[in-house]
Amino acid sequence: MSTATLGALPPANPVPLKQDAAVIGLVGLAHACSHFSHLLLAPLFPVFIRDFGLSFADVGLLMTVFFVISGVGQALSGFLVDRVGARPVLFTAIACFLLAALAASQAAGYGGLMLVAVLAGLGNAPFHPCDFTILNQRVSPARLGHAFSAHGLTGSLGWALAPTFLVGITALSDWRTAYHAAALLYVAVLALLWWQRDKLLTDVVVRAPQAAGGPPAGGDLGFLRLPVVWWCFTFFLFSTMTLAVVQSFAPSVLQALHGVSMQAATLTVSAYMLCSAAGMFAGGFLIAHAQRRALSSDTIVAWSMGAGAGLMLLCATGWLGGTGTVVVLALTGFAVGVAGPSRDMLIKRATPKGATGRVYGTVYSGLDVGFAIAPLVFGVLMDRGWYAATIAGGALALLLAVVAALGVGKRIAAS
Repeated sequence: MSTATLGALPPANPVPLKQDAAVIGLVGLAHACSHFSHLLLAPLFPVFIRDFGLSFADVGLLMTVFFVISGVGQALSGFLVDRVGARPVLFTAIACFLLAALAASQAAGYGGLMLVAVLAGLGNAPFHPCDFTILNQRVSPARLGHAFSAHGLTGSLGWALAPTFLVGITALSDWRTAYHAAALLYVAVLALLWWQRDKLLTDVVVRAPQAAGGPPAGGDLGFLRLPVVWWCFTFFLFSTMTLAVVQSFAPSVLQALHGVSMQAATLTVSAYMLCSAAGMFAGGFLIAHAQRRALSSDTIVAWSMGAGAGLMLLCATGWLGGTGTVVVLALTGFAVGVAGPSRDMLIKRATPKGATGRVYGTVYSGLDVGFAIAPLVFGVLMDRGWYAATIAGGALALLLAVVAALGVGKRIAAS
């Protein structure tokens, strides 16, 4: 059945809502596991520093290793997803998370923690190629906006859950018990996905002579010659640098500039992520409305992220005080979240037929690159005491992401 057929009014063979909702829910659950695993180590860094005599540089290297492996693996795993299907790769990824949690529960020093970072990075690598291949193939086009909204929302909730889960169980028992509990969580998710595995089956790419509308010429790597792919990559790199500023440095900036307590400053990150989740929920309805009105997704991304950049610049002025800055930063999360479903729809439009896994793997590796380099760039500003400039730099990165999004839209329109 073609996209045009599904988009007709009324559709000849409408896909039941229950069927689409099941696929969206399963993929969302898997995505939440992925984001949970981003923070499998970080919330317990103070414990590892105390128990194993590590430095901040030591534990920081663990996250660098995680994102380097995840970024390289994400670009490569897209090829595997196209060749063998998303489902087996997804199951293998969650199995890596399970092994990482078990390794963490038995860690006796820095080497054990490094093994956790490696396993978790390998597990995280294939998630975007897997998730978006399943959603694009198994969810009806009319509901893809809501599917992308739910995907982003569940990822944010995974980020929000990890610190509470790991730190909470550690406070009640110990950190090894927390990782045993995380392993049980992965077992439960893997069991559910296996039980519902028929809903996760995707088509594989069969090599054939180039046809009209097929993958770009040049074999498996032909898509790399498309400028729009690199505009998408650039978009993710800059937008993620903004998120890294909030996650890594916003609490310290609030404490330094406004005397906000450590507890309140730390809650700012949670507030940002929760508002981002709410924005993604709203953005799903917005992109569905935009599709009916033939509005371009790059325009939605530009307006919402542009608004977020403006709010961050307002925070950088220092005019708002501590409480006002916390509130406006949270509103920034909402504005950026609204852009999420439109962003994913934009990438879908830029993806050649038959190259979904490869394109998503490549462009979403920009996320890992952004997370890897942002602490190096903005850490220099923080070390010099340029706290307001750090927030302003996050706003500038968001504006550069807007430019990249408009570049993607321009090239799609010209193709």
